[in-house]
Amino acid sequence: MYEIIYDKRILKDIKKIPSKKLKIIFEKIEHLKKNPKKKGIKKLLGFDGYRMQVGEYRVLFQIDTKRKIIKIFRIKHRKEVYRKLK
Repeated sequence: MYEIIYDKRILKDIKKIPSKKLKIIFEKIEHLKKNPKKKGIKKLLGFDGYRMQVGEYRVLFQIDTKRKIIKIFRIKHRKEVYRKLK
């Protein structure tokens, strides 16, 4: 089972998301612990990471398979999430 850690930027990201949506997002993130490369998870192009779609929001994360860690580094609306990614 993987451990999930959050980047400090997440606090800023989640302030803009309604609480009902946040609950669903964090439930989906918990499911990543068992299988972070499950169906629906896509590799990011041009960047080391993956994305998970939760409604109109995207959760961006990196996977360290050796240490069994998933680092969540962005949770934003689909229109904003890929801006200033690099």
